[in-house]
Amino acid sequence: MSNTTKQKNTAFIKSLSEKFGFLACGISQAQKLEEEEKPLTEWLNRGYHGKMKYMENHFDKRLDPSKLVPGAKSVISLLLNYAQEENTDSAVKISKYAWGEDYHSVIKNKLFSMVQSIKEEIGDINGRVFVDSAPVLERQWAAKSGLGWIGKHGLLLRKQEGSFFFIAQIICDLELETDQQTTDHCGECTACIDACPTNAIVANKLVDSNKCISYLTIELHENTPEAYRDKLNGWAYGCDICQDVCPWNKFSTQTQVKEFQKTEYSTWQEEDWTEMTEAIFESHFDKSAIKRIGASKLRQNIANVLKK
Repeated sequence: MSNTTKQKNTAFIKSLSEKFGFLACGISQAQKLEEEEKPLTEWLNRGYHGKMKYMENHFDKRLDPSKLVPGAKSVISLLLNYAQEENTDSAVKISKYAWGEDYHSVIKNKLFSMVQSIKEEIGDINGRVFVDSAPVLERQWAAKSGLGWIGKHGLLLRKQEGSFFFIAQIICDLELETDQQTTDHCGECTACIDACPTNAIVANKLVDSNKCISYLTIELHENTPEAYRDKLNGWAYGCDICQDVCPWNKFSTQTQVKEFQKTEYSTWQEEDWTEMTEAIFESHFDKSAIKRIGASKLRQNIANVLKK
């Protein structure tokens, strides 16, 4: 493929990402993430993935995109903004990313449409879309694609927007121009480490999930261990503390994605949460990412927060 064609196709894809409302688009060559193999192995060996046993599966696929898409040549990384103003109305705290519709379906619909547009413009390609539901090291690919750097809290950061965005990938066999990685801009700041009430950030870019409030309220199927219940700081689903205190997030702007706007439960008071039945849960959280944990787990989290 000529350089002119690669440039043309790359420009088209980046323009297309803007059309579909993505915050940014970066591209990297689809090759094995050699540098990530050792850190991932050590993280798993230390048991920092907690009871997320699925993290132990498909180890090779997490590192090598060609095992997910045969003949893969490019990894297209995309960001979608979900930033919103602080929610001080509700009796319990819900992570910002879950205030609206489930991001999995919202973003996948965008990606499927985007791939179809690529095929119509460029021709048939072999590709797959990924949104936090397959063995893909999404933050590492996004950083490799020049979209930001991995902060001390383990999340992707951008100077212009902070960290309140979703990450998605299209892995395909189309040869494209690649982007350069950016540099780390956390400096000596330790705001995220200092603010974590459970000390889950055990070292630079190293998080022990067993202590993380997001893990405890979402991924851990059983009740939060008693030792951490007094440290939840009101969080009943997820946690934004390490992001809220990050200086770079002062640059984040309100999302324009209508599906991510606040829903009615963002203003629920204590009695609304404590009186939530299975039927109420199903009707209010049917299109939410919160549905995944089920009514029983959410009620358990609420009881821990409200000490009921």
